[in-house]
Amino acid sequence: MGLDITVLITDCAWLEEVPPRERLPRLRAAWYADETGLWDHDAPAVEGGWCRPRGPDAPFFAVYEFRDTCGSFKPHFWAGQRWESVRGHVGAALREELDALLRGLVWDGPDGAAQHVEPALAGDGPRTHGVLLARSPDSVRALASVWERTRPALDTVREPFAAYAAAPSGWVGDFPAFRALLEDWGRVLTEAARKGWGVVGLSE
Repeated sequence: MGLDITVLITDCAWLEEVPPRERLPRLRAAWYADETGLWDHDAPAVEGGWCRPRGPDAPFFAVYEFRDTCGSFKPHFWAGQRWESVRGHVGAALREELDALLRGLVWDGPDGAAQHVEPALAGDGPRTHGVLLARSPDSVRALASVWERTRPALDTVREPFAAYAAAPSGWVGDFPAFRALLEDWGRVLTEAARKGWGVVGLSE
């Protein structure tokens, strides 16, 4: 078994009702609650769409189901690796924008130093175990703006991707898969920014 990821958007004002180190445990407990209906054997899980919980905490979070990932973190990791192979072959402006977008979400960056969990939102220490991503509303708004600027130029990555990053038997092995993953992240960021919420990625 590999690393998994569940991506949620959440009302940070609700999380901030408790101390920083208790915020993501609060979100995790709400997500796990039987009342949500998310764990029912017949619960709908539409790829490329939202799962809205039921129950008392329903107003405070939602879960996004990525396409063609089976809940694994591997496609997100490999999207960063594919970008590593491509980024030197695209224009400087687009490279800067996609660097910022992927570095803010799932990629460690060219120097391997990107941080994806904001201590102000998540706290620190052992309670952040299993937290792969925690972005505040301000950070989400900034990343959503990057996505909106990037989206119109994304097709220019198609040819360099085919030349330098294609891996037909691997995760995110062609440009359509790369684009689809970015589009799903774009939907997450856009919805969270619209609501003024944060974005969290949890692993079990």
